[in-house]
Amino acid sequence: MGISNRADNLYKPAMPDAPTNPLLTPIAALRGVGPERAAQLAKIKLHTVEDLLLHRPRRHEDRRHFRSIAELELGVASTTRGKIVACGLKKWQQGRKSVFELVAEDGSGRLHCRWWNLPFMQNYFKVGDELFVFGKPNSLKPRTIDHPETEVIEPGEEVSIHIDRVAPIYPLTEGLPQRWLRSLLWRTLEQFEPVVAEPYPDISAKLIKTRPTRANALRMIHFPAELTDIEIARQRLALDEFIGLQLAIQSRRKKLEAGTRGLPCAGDNHLIRQFLAALGFKLTAAQTRVLREIRHDMGAAHPMRRLLQGDVGSGKTVVAACTALMALESGFNVALMAPTEILAEQLHENFSRWLQPLGVRVDLQTGSKKTANVEATKVGPPASGIRNPASTSPAPSSVFIGTHALIQGSFMPPNLGLVIIDEQHKFGVTQRETLVRKGRYPHLLVMTATPIPRTLGLTLYGDLDSSVIDELPAGRGRIKTFVRDSDKLPKVWDFIRGKIAEGRQAYVVYPRVEDADTMSGVKAVKVEFEKLQKTLAPLHLGLLHGRVRSEEKERVMNEFRANRLHVLLATSVIEVGVDVPNATIMLVENAEQFGLAQLHQLRGRIGRGAHDSYCILMASAKTDEARQRLKVMEETNDGFRIAEEDLKLRGPGELLGQRQSGLPPLRFGDLAEDRDLVEQARRLAAEHLAG
Repeated sequence: MGISNRADNLYKPAMPDAPTNPLLTPIAALRGVGPERAAQLAKIKLHTVEDLLLHRPRRHEDRRHFRSIAELELGVASTTRGKIVACGLKKWQQGRKSVFELVAEDGSGRLHCRWWNLPFMQNYFKVGDELFVFGKPNSLKPRTIDHPETEVIEPGEEVSIHIDRVAPIYPLTEGLPQRWLRSLLWRTLEQFEPVVAEPYPDISAKLIKTRPTRANALRMIHFPAELTDIEIARQRLALDEFIGLQLAIQSRRKKLEAGTRGLPCAGDNHLIRQFLAALGFKLTAAQTRVLREIRHDMGAAHPMRRLLQGDVGSGKTVVAACTALMALESGFNVALMAPTEILAEQLHENFSRWLQPLGVRVDLQTGSKKTANVEATKVGPPASGIRNPASTSPAPSSVFIGTHALIQGSFMPPNLGLVIIDEQHKFGVTQRETLVRKGRYPHLLVMTATPIPRTLGLTLYGDLDSSVIDELPAGRGRIKTFVRDSDKLPKVWDFIRGKIAEGRQAYVVYPRVEDADTMSGVKAVKVEFEKLQKTLAPLHLGLLHGRVRSEEKERVMNEFRANRLHVLLATSVIEVGVDVPNATIMLVENAEQFGLAQLHQLRGRIGRGAHDSYCILMASAKTDEARQRLKVMEETNDGFRIAEEDLKLRGPGELLGQRQSGLPPLRFGDLAEDRDLVEQARRLAAEHLAG
């Protein structure tokens, strides 16, 4: 989002050929930016004045207070300063290895700074230079910092920008000095700060009662007077990002509601009544509540756009079947898209078992398998006595279940009244829209078993209404989770053998298919399959991963469901949709290689029957962060808490994939921490659009 889209009213260009919005001035036009510097800035995606002003400092140094060299502590990041008294480059192994070292002193002691295998560093320093140094000492005898951040202090007219103040430290690229970029930003702010306008004046009029103006926020984020200014400025700039995002999301929803009418798909209950009577168990109160919300949407004036969240095993599939029956009772077709063939085939099996006795046709459409020609369904026996009032042909009665094959041009279902997307986080936003456009504004139900943190839900799914199944069906066994070091694996195999002797089955998941990394200890499923066939003999093992052909996947899954295979070795391809109630053990090797949400999904493959289940996470967690992540899995089965932790630890880009999520990159906003700002932006955007 731009800094200002209304700045042209506030600025008269000095040059005839300058852009109308001065903030779009090419960075190469600024004083002191020649071709070489412009090329370096382009490497960090700085092309215009706007890009430069939005270049967020990586951190700030309070250069009003330094530690003397003698005060530096082992392993504690600190800033100090001194004068270089010696420096030199040492090479060995015919110049293939090197270390550049300088020694700085400040009267209290000496500090050694070293850079390994970076011989060009000798070009940046000379004896007599005054130097800032930031880093963690890795030795105190002598005091030494390897690969510190440094900045040469040069006398000059802009010295107050760099010392005796809170100084910004920016992300750089090779050859771009910190001091030079800081000076450029100071000069650019001096020139362009007066033309930085508020992007949404009516919203900003409310904001600036309690927050700085946008122009002031930019000044404060780059050159704060106090450390407290930094967070105040970040929040204001983050709010601008979130407001722009919310305006786009809410405008899209308003446009849909203004230009379309919802198809009459609430049904009359005659199929659902039969379905529930034959189901063999009662719906939970949460499932019943969600179905009431969905039925209201399906009969409303505008097309339903609803997100259904439910933790693994909460019964979303049954809710999806009831929703499909509402559309079928009303004479419309249904399309259900799943991310993998394994999940699509399992959904096809479940829906066929449930709906075919009711006279409903259930077709499968995947890349390798199609059970029927879509065109053949245009005319057929009605699903019920209700007809689509917009159609003169008999009411269709088909549910199409498939993978990405459903969004291909050849798939054109008639009378599409409802689109269901399972495990939405596995699809891109454009794929969702492509399937919806197969019909004339059909209702949309998006389902996910990966609970979505509140802030992410308000952005990624901000145009959808939300329902949550927050209750698990009765009669499920407990799931116990244990994190174990990799050297405990022999005892784990003994435990698994014991459970299989009791009649249970086990999953064993690996992070890779075949390219194992013996140096780091990362295992591959094909390599381990060969070993475990001997180690676990006479048990029967199956193998499943993304490169297995569809027919073989189907055969292996059928064998496992029938308990003819005791152990299924797999990659994360089984994380969604695999439902074998007799499988009560989930062993994940190299668990530190997986995200928390993914581990939670894998754990959701067990605990689906009456027996207690066991999730064992084998890990070589060498860092505090890795241990902290896995400890969360031991402490809770709450998918929402796990999702929040995953968002904090990895961020939305890692959690969902930036391309999949459809979220723009945020420079100042933090979806893991800024829930209050997102809520405020959502409210302000709604008030703005309401006029």
